[in-house]
Formats: sequence, C-alpha cells, structure tokens
Amino acid sequence: MHTTAPALDRLLGDWSAGTGPAHRKLTERIRLLILDGRLSLGVTMPGERDLAATLGISRTTVATAYAALRETGYLTTHQRTRSTTTVPAAAHTGHHATDLLGAELIDFSYASPPAPGAALHQAYTWALEQLPRHLPRHGYAQIGLPELREAVATRYRARGLATTPEQILITTGAQHGLHLLVRTLLRPRARVVVDHPTYPHALHLLRTTAARITPVALTDTGWDLPALAAATSGAELAYLLPDFHNPTGMCLAPAERERIRLGCPAVVDETMAELALETDPPVPLAAHHRDVISVGSVSKTFWGGLRIGWIRADTGLIQRLAQARAGTDLGTPILEQLAATALLERIDTILPTRLEELRQGRAHLLSLLGEHFPDWTVAPGVGGLSVWAMMPDPISSTLAALAPQHGLRLAAGPRFGIGGAFERHLRIPYSLDTPALDAGIHALTATVDGAHSGHRATDTPKTSLA
Repeated sequence: MHTTAPALDRLLGDWSAGTGPAHRKLTERIRLLILDGRLSLGVTMPGERDLAATLGISRTTVATAYAALRETGYLTTHQRTRSTTTVPAAAHTGHHATDLLGAELIDFSYASPPAPGAALHQAYTWALEQLPRHLPRHGYAQIGLPELREAVATRYRARGLATTPEQILITTGAQHGLHLLVRTLLRPRARVVVDHPTYPHALHLLRTTAARITPVALTDTGWDLPALAAATSGAELAYLLPDFHNPTGMCLAPAERERIRLGCPAVVDETMAELALETDPPVPLAAHHRDVISVGSVSKTFWGGLRIGWIRADTGLIQRLAQARAGTDLGTPILEQLAATALLERIDTILPTRLEELRQGRAHLLSLLGEHFPDWTVAPGVGGLSVWAMMPDPISSTLAALAPQHGLRLAAGPRFGIGGAFERHLRIPYSLDTPALDAGIHALTATVDGAHSGHRATDTPKTSLA
C-alpha cells in the first residue's frame, strides 16, 4: 500500500504553521500522522521530489524530514525502495514518566466510562452460573446467543422500534460490526457519505477499503438536512451518528428524524444512544427509515472491556452478514454474551446512576475549561461522553505531539475529519473521575503554554481513540 503526494498533503493540513525550521515541523507532523493512525503502518511514502513539488517546498526540506524520521524509527528504507512507515519499539509501550496520577499518562484520547463495578460483577457471577448449560455445545455462536439477541431486541422495542431477535446479529463490539458491514456491502472505490467531524476508526476503516469519502459538515446546531440529502444521492452508503454524535455530543431532533431524506442505505452508529444527559432518549432512526442499518454496543453504556456489539437490520441482511462473518471469525465469546444479557436486563436500574455521574463529570469539566481557557468555545452537546472544544489557534496536532511531555495523551482534532480539518478543535472527555479531570486540565494548560512558547515534541503520543 502506498500514499501519493496529494493524499499526504491533505493529511498534513496546515503543517507549516508556527515557529521553527520547516523540516522540523514537517517531521513532527508526519510522525504524529503515523502515531495516531492517519498514516497506517507499512505505507510507502511519496518520493522526495514529488512531495516537495506538491507542498511547494525544497526537496532538501523533505529529504531532511525523511532522514530524521528514519533516524528515529518512523520510516524504514530498504535498498532501492521508497521509505515505508513504521513505529520504533519504544513507542509501542505507551508508558511515559509523569508525576501526575502515578507513572501513567492521563488519557484524554479515550471517551469511555469505567465499568459499573458492582453491576458488572453481578452480571459475570450470573453468567458463570449459566455457563454450564452451554458447555455441552460446540461454543460457536455465529449469530449470537438467543437470549442476548432477545435482550437487544427488547431494548429496541422499549426505545420505540419494533424488532425481533431474528433482526439481530451479535458482534465483537460495534467496530467489528461496522467492519463486517463495510466488507460485505461495499465494492472498491464506493462512495460513502459521513458526518464531518465523525468517528476516527470509521474513517480509518473506509480509507483502508479504498472508499471515496464524502463529508457533510455539521452546523453549530446540528445536521444540514438538505446537504445530506444531496450528498447521499447516488452514494452507496452513509455512515451517520445521530445519537449523541461523537465527538460533538449533538442529537438529531425528533422532527428532523422524520424529515431527513437519504438517497442511499445508511449505517447508523448507536453506541452513544443510551447516554441522554439533557434530552429525552431518541427513538432509533430506523423507526422512520427502512433503509437504516443500526450498529450498537455495550461499550459506552456499560464497559468497553466486554467487547459486545450488534447489528440490527432486516433478516435477509442478517443472514448474509452471518455467512460473510465465517471468513474472519466464528462468533463472540459466550461468557461475555451472557454477562451483557444480564446487564441489558438491568439497564433501567443501572443507567440513571450512570447518567448522573456523567452529568457531574461534564459540569466539572466545563467549569475547568471556563476557568483555564476562557477564550475557547466549548460545545457541551446534550449527551454522550465528551465536549468538542474550539481553540483560537490551529494548534491541535501540536498539542497532541507535546502533551506526553506534560503527562497527558490527547486526540488531535484532525483525527475526526478529512483533509487536515479541525486543527482548531479538541475532543475532551468527561468520563474520567474528578482527580483525573483536574490533573488532565492542569497538564493541558502546560501543554498549551508550551505550544505558544514554541516548544517542540520530544516524546511520542500513542492515541487509541475509543
């Protein structure tokens, strides 16, 4: 796999902004692209002459940047071959010395809550009690356990969407479900419409399948329905997050759910759908539109460590997906499916406490941001797990590169967009506890001060971005 000079130019965005030599700024931006996944490992880089001509800089600048990346282990070159992206062994550990909260970085790159300890323990205890009745069988659940499919269908019915267990396929997390859908439904070079910004792992998946991505910008108040209708006309698929959108936290209003018109089938990511903080829980978009395929998960509602997700679609597509799944895996772990069943059956008792904790975390984070960054524009959204903050200066990638030196891990704003967009944005989660939020904002303040002082990155961020 290789990347062209124009494609790399789009990923680099406004890389030359700020102080310091051009070769150093180019080096640091390419390194960040590799570390946060926008440049995949094993990708062949464009030639020095081609990249220099595309960027409008000297070949010497590009050659110096490439040499620095090779010396630090981010590029490798074999005899008579172009440079290929890699990561040095030290960057794989993800550990950096810091005085904040022990020896680990405070991780603002995740927007995921901790587990509800007591409820999760009870769910696994029940799952272990139920496990013996499954042991005489082969243990492969290609479509999913009947009891979990029924529990998911029951939850859809409670949310206002008639659903049968036959319309549910259990997956190993929502990302696995999205991957299965993309691999089954899309041909190479298919045109796919996405929200802009959107979930970074979805963008990465679409890029790796050579999809042609059409972004439709969200407005300050939500979705541009006419633009979305026009963009989806003739497209093969849309990937949308109308339920407490990641990263903005916005939610498509009930009237807009009825009015929205899509010119192609849509995959709707519902992983945040239960996290309504300031509005009523939304009725699934599939209740208004038959061509909607829903992808859900327990990762944000309960705990990411469960790795349980699902696809809701018509029974014909569910059968097709089950057949396609056999080429990559044979099912989701039984014990985790049983635990997820128990949690879903108790969701009405678990969720209120969960939501109140998130409201308190959000209020505390907004207070901290208002105190330390009064010139930032912060959109809190009406649900979800994070805020989408806009800064006065386009320094998001710079902050992500500098943050580990101050004990912090950040997700650069351009991870959520196409072509280097969102350099003025940061997604900041409020799913951490109060001490972590306090320490994280303290570290972010030091990081911003360092960026404005012209400091350069000497450490390597490792961004996971859940």
